[in-house]
Amino acid sequence: MAWTPSSWRPKPKHQMADWEDKELSDKVFAKLGKVPGLVQPGECDRLKALLAEAGRGEKFIIQGGDCAERFMDCEPKRLEEQLNLILQMGMIFGQVAGKKTVKICRIAGQYGKPRSKPTEVVEGWGEIMSFKGDNINGFEPKDRKWDVDRLLQGYWHSAATLNFLRSYVTSGDHTPLKSIELAELKSAPEYSSYCEDAKAIASKTIDAEAKEFFTAHEAMQLDLEEALTRPVGSKYYNLSAHLVWIGDRTRQLDCAHIEYFRGIANPIGVKVGPSMKNDELNELVKVLNPNKEPGRLLLITRYGAGKAESLLPGHIQAVKESGVPVVWQCDAVHGNGIVAKSNKLKTRAVKDILTEISEVMAIHKRCGSILGGIHIEMTGQPVTECLGGACGLTEEGLTKNYETYCDPRLNYSQAIETAFCVANEMPSAERAAKRAKK
Repeated sequence: MAWTPSSWRPKPKHQMADWEDKELSDKVFAKLGKVPGLVQPGECDRLKALLAEAGRGEKFIIQGGDCAERFMDCEPKRLEEQLNLILQMGMIFGQVAGKKTVKICRIAGQYGKPRSKPTEVVEGWGEIMSFKGDNINGFEPKDRKWDVDRLLQGYWHSAATLNFLRSYVTSGDHTPLKSIELAELKSAPEYSSYCEDAKAIASKTIDAEAKEFFTAHEAMQLDLEEALTRPVGSKYYNLSAHLVWIGDRTRQLDCAHIEYFRGIANPIGVKVGPSMKNDELNELVKVLNPNKEPGRLLLITRYGAGKAESLLPGHIQAVKESGVPVVWQCDAVHGNGIVAKSNKLKTRAVKDILTEISEVMAIHKRCGSILGGIHIEMTGQPVTECLGGACGLTEEGLTKNYETYCDPRLNYSQAIETAFCVANEMPSAERAAKRAKK
């Protein structure tokens, strides 16, 4: 079947909202079909080329941001701090690992979330629709009805976010960007080394490459993605983001999401979890990257600490047998969710996140493949959502500043610590030589 931006529609659909008011939804999608794209096709092509370099081990991808953005967080200070965090993580990798990075933000469009159940029971309200992100419905129980007009709100918030971030990168005050805050990491065994590296980073000039970033989100609501897909020459680009990915719940071979993704020219990602069979992955990469373009397809593994050994080698072999070039990325958060026993809050442990990354690194090295990057849910805010790290966050401390509407995020200090820990597992040749002499 010939591909078009709408050829996904007859296929089985998962995790998508339906709209009761068809007249209103027609108006919303007509408007979305006419508004300017948020990114340029040339930017998408540049990201694809950079991802190809990461796939060869020449660069390292740092992808991160909120589990689900909130409209209320579209504020200058929060946006600046969110971008500065991922840019600082890139600087840390440059300093410690001697490797340039590709920074991809879960921002300017990450307003939708898949849920394990379509409904939930809320005390005083009974059974109501689950919160699926600000693009679909509100977090408060009274706002849980799916509302198509929110897609327009999502577009405007994305446009405002991206406009601010672009202007900040080109003309903002970057003094805070050079100052990596380490106060919460004093208990870390490598604290003195972190301080030396932070001092070295602060002494360097911030060039354009250090400030370059790209946007990405999970493309769950396909009618929205179709409306923001534009013809460019003989190709079609989704101009809502530089990169979009398919979640682990929507990557069935016969489903609508695979049909839509196979036709767009953007670099794309797909989550690969424990339920992915080897033969299924072999077929999936051939469908999503039939022309075998380097940098086209990002495989985002998400297993959980202690589980990669039984899964990743088979997945690597399946991809090798397909002959399709891919870029491997480790999502070390989604397989490591737990519930705090004392207060029933969803959380994750920093040690589990670091363990999974370390395990995945070792397996790729042993199997002759390359880990191209990491994918983390994190925020530049001092939230208390994930356990441990040098800041020593305990279950009791989770309630102090637990903000997230969906999944828990690393806070600023935990994310910075993660960057140092991972970068130190892949030190530059100069740094490795110095270690060997000690």
